[in-house]
Amino acid sequence: MTMKIAVIGSGTMGNGIAHVFAQNGFEVALIDVSQEALTKAVTTIGKNLDRMITKGTVTEDEKAQTLQRITSYTALQQGVQEADLVIEAATENVEIKMDLFRQLEEFTKPGCILASNTSSISITKIASVTKRPDKVIGMHFMNPVPVMKLVEVIRGYSTSNEVTEQIIDLSKQLGKIPAEANDYPGFVANRILMPMINEAIYTLFEGVAGVEEIDTIMKLGMAHPMGPLQLADFIGLDVCLSILRVLHDGFGQPKYAPCPLLVNMVQAGHKGVKTGQGFYSYTHGTKDLVVADTFKK
Repeated sequence: MTMKIAVIGSGTMGNGIAHVFAQNGFEVALIDVSQEALTKAVTTIGKNLDRMITKGTVTEDEKAQTLQRITSYTALQQGVQEADLVIEAATENVEIKMDLFRQLEEFTKPGCILASNTSSISITKIASVTKRPDKVIGMHFMNPVPVMKLVEVIRGYSTSNEVTEQIIDLSKQLGKIPAEANDYPGFVANRILMPMINEAIYTLFEGVAGVEEIDTIMKLGMAHPMGPLQLADFIGLDVCLSILRVLHDGFGQPKYAPCPLLVNMVQAGHKGVKTGQGFYSYTHGTKDLVVADTFKK
């Protein structure tokens, strides 16, 4: 019997997770408080499938079947009551996530596995508000979900071996490569990535080099597909800031303290691609990288 999947949150990560499960034959309930957001998510999934059709990796029939497997819900209880696995992909905010998991404890079947797509928040802390901490796990997909192969599987303090093995097997069924990590701030991916991004921002803040120079050196010198400042814009500067704060609070070490420039940019509403302005400007209507006016020499 194929597991029934529920995904909470229809933003970039949520719709990507729903897409991948549905494309691999799973029935998916996609849940969001906003009907408008759900409509936009399904449209995005359709467009992403169209790109795959153009590349010859998906047929028109497979696109239609994938979309038929996704059902949208604005009511949490209705969306999760039949699920065997719920994946929470809501905003990276600990209070929002804990509130959702309290509700999931009440609304889901006792055997249902509860997973979070959090990129840094403690799985153990999230699990503490449920009566099934053995069935709570981290399933950290990478963006863009349909393209990126990695799933970082995070074991909370009480996550059972059985549940961990189930999620590892499930990730493989999606054509992903799971990598297991224990539950400490930032896990592995962001514990290593975010200090690098933060250091790149400090390098700019201290006038060592400009935006383009920093990114060029990391791309050409370290074979990174995109520079750390462009990557920060892509992730969202607010998300980077929130993860750095989790690391700083969790370890209490000054090396994780967010750069003041990053703090100021987020306070000014310059959050990267999603707001049209970060280290680069995204409002000029082309795919060319244009350094934001603030950082032009």
